[in-house]
Amino acid sequence: MKAVIEGLLFVSGSEGLDAKSVAAILEIDREEALDLLYDLQSDYVREERGLLISEVAGAFQLTTRPEHLPYFEKLAFQPQHATLSQAALETLAIVAYRQPITRAGVEEIRGVKSERAIHTLTGKQLIKEVGRAEGPGRPILYGTTKEFLEYFGLRSLDELPPPPAFIPQDQLLLQDEEESARLLFDTEDLFRSDDSDD
Repeated sequence: MKAVIEGLLFVSGSEGLDAKSVAAILEIDREEALDLLYDLQSDYVREERGLLISEVAGAFQLTTRPEHLPYFEKLAFQPQHATLSQAALETLAIVAYRQPITRAGVEEIRGVKSERAIHTLTGKQLIKEVGRAEGPGRPILYGTTKEFLEYFGLRSLDELPPPPAFIPQDQLLLQDEEESARLLFDTEDLFRSDDSDD
């Protein structure tokens, strides 16, 4: 029965369960449920598990161990370190070398839609909105973040290695606003013609 109680506490999350609820679910009396909960609580302490069963305002819940707090803080303040897809890596490289750049600018260089990759990178705090481009719709400009530098162990963007082969060198030289605007309009025309072909 303790295994069932353990599962119930896990499912109940931060709300927890009181002894009366456990008793009703297991169809036992409240005192027996309370004995099982305290016994399970002792098991967690004795076996030095990574979790504890805490009693808060009459409800029992699974909690983390207070002494592990420094590790949880490190996890909370790190960008998500899940492996980046090839699309996300390409997009991140383009933003890093061409920033500030619009999504349309990224998509022209990659040759494919990049909305999902940009969303992923923004969620991982590796890129962020840094402004708005001039022109119709004032599209969002993206740039890298402090977390990007920390993630790759860089002191500044000056320490970036030579650009990857999939970022054309001539694209890296287009720095003036007029040329950037032309690039944006050409890309928008390209997408309009693609849409009309559907």
